[in-house]
Amino acid sequence: MSMGVNFNSQGSEHGTMSEINVTPMVDIMLVLLVIFMVTAPLLTQGVEINLPSTQAAPLQSKQEPLIITVDKDGTAYIEKSVQNMTQLIEKVTAIRKSNPEVPVFVRGDRRTPYGFVMMVMSQLQQAGVDRIGLVSEPPAE
Repeated sequence: MSMGVNFNSQGSEHGTMSEINVTPMVDIMLVLLVIFMVTAPLLTQGVEINLPSTQAAPLQSKQEPLIITVDKDGTAYIEKSVQNMTQLIEKVTAIRKSNPEVPVFVRGDRRTPYGFVMMVMSQLQQAGVDRIGLVSEPPAE
């Protein structure tokens, strides 16, 4: 009877594992994928308005524009946050100081009185914006 020591293929008596178990990592990645798939549609920002339709060609811009939305009640928004006229001037001035070349677009609901859009455009001019684009949607086919 020989008193030999049994060695496994790893060369040690207790057998260290040399492979990584990737199952927990795959489980975490799948959970993250599901979370991102559920939250992605919720990340769209903006105020729901009814844009007028036109035949104009879309403007080409190399950077993300600053979009000011005016709803039918004359309320101005930057993204989804409501702005009074003083706040609008302050925020647009601050944005233009950090990025003077940012394009500025005004979205107006088709039921918005013309005077409200002109008032917002006047405030943007006071904030130093010299070029303002107006946003519309293409006509329905």
